[in-house]
Parts: sequence; structure tokens; C-alpha cells
Amino acid sequence: MDTTKKKIFANYITLDRLSIQQVKDMHNLFIQYYHNADFSTFLDDLSEKDGLILIRENKSKRIVGFSTLKKLRFKLKGKEVKGIFSGDTIIERKYWGSNKAMICFVKVLLKEKLKDPLTPLFWLLISKGYKTYLLLANNFPKHYPHHQGQFGELSSVVEQYCQHLYPSYYDEQQQILDFGGDYQKLRGEVAEITAEMKISVPKIEFFEDRNPKWREGKELPCVGEISVSMFTFFAQKALRKRLQNNNINWDFGLISLTRRLVK
Repeated sequence: MDTTKKKIFANYITLDRLSIQQVKDMHNLFIQYYHNADFSTFLDDLSEKDGLILIRENKSKRIVGFSTLKKLRFKLKGKEVKGIFSGDTIIERKYWGSNKAMICFVKVLLKEKLKDPLTPLFWLLISKGYKTYLLLANNFPKHYPHHQGQFGELSSVVEQYCQHLYPSYYDEQQQILDFGGDYQKLRGEVAEITAEMKISVPKIEFFEDRNPKWREGKELPCVGEISVSMFTFFAQKALRKRLQNNNINWDFGLISLTRRLVK
């Protein structure tokens, strides 16, 4: 079997642009990494979303990952706010570490923010594995829960959207979503946490402390604030990475959109 890492790309598409075969391919990929992921449940969950980031190989167009998204509006302390909720998310193991999906996702967030700059906007996500949590913690300066105990005021956002989406499954005291024993959970060999990892990466240790039963499928609800500083942080981080790789073909689309938002 060819294990060579091929070039990939990611783009956002609405559900009506998905073919039946693509949905089947997405499900076939999903069940390689998750238990309790029958097609009917997968399809029901997908149908509730607005669109998704689809990750494919450049030449073959084979689907190697995806992340479903849903736009929400809800009240927070009497004011209307917006959220982008991430649902089912997966990428083939050999493409772990690629930033293609994250760059695409940040563009989606930026375009949404530009539509209504004065309305607070948040990334809403529930994490049953440390990799999803690290996507938040490493890319969104202001997020909750935070491994250093910062930004506790965002806990009200977590409570609000969990009560809005999953009122029957949210444990307010633990701030954990418990969907029961038949809920999707990561397969044992996927994203395991070792003692060495917890020592070297404090954020991973924090995730397991906050969600010690993640192996059973329990989810840690999280939130990231989407602001000008967040876009600036991400653009600078992406630029540094490209410079370190001696790659001067910067993502001018993201950088120019960030400048428009700042202005």
C-alpha cells in the first residue's frame, strides 16, 4: 500500500453540493477512527449542519478528512451573539499536523465576522480527544477552558450553547457532555495520551484532568473568542511557519482579509 503523503487541499462547501458517494466516503473514513458511528446516526447529524470543510488529495480528489459546521444565534446576558459550531471532525492519520483545514476554517470565521463585525462571534466545539482541544488552545488566544485558568468569563458561553444544543446531556457541575455508553468514541489506538505527552505538553495533561473519561466518549465543551487579535495572531503564526519552512508563497488571501477586518 502506498503510504506516501500526497498534497491536499481544503475548502468549505454547503451540504447541497455533497454527492451521495461523498457522504458514503466520509462515513467510511469516520468509522475507521470512531466506535458507535452507524450510517444512520452519521447522516442525521450531518443533515443538521449548514456545511463542512472538506479535505481532499489534490490529484485524486479522494476525501481524507472533513469537519462539519453549523451557524448559531443565541442570547448571552440579554444580547444576541453568533457561534460557529464544529461537529464531526476527522482527518487521516498520515495528514495529522497539516494546517490546510485550519487555514480554511479561519477564512470561514473571518468572512462570517466581516458580515457583522459588531456582533460577538465564537467558535463552539466539543472535544472527546486532545487533538481537537489543541486546535483551539494553540490557535485561539482567548479560549475556555484554559490550561492556566484564564478567561473564566467565557464559561457562560459554554453553558449557554450546551443548554441550547444538548440540554439533556450537559453536566453543569462538571461542565462535561455525557451522551451515554452508546455514543461515538475514539477507537483505542487513536490519539492515546501517554505519561510522556502530559509531561511535555501541559495542555494535554489539562485536557485529561478536565475530561478524564474521554475514552468513554464524554465530551469537553469549549469556546474560542473570534476577534481581530485572534486573526492577527493566526496570520502571524502562519507567516512564521512558512518563513521557517523557507516558503515565501504566503497565504495572501487570509492576510488581506485580516487587514480589511482591522481597518
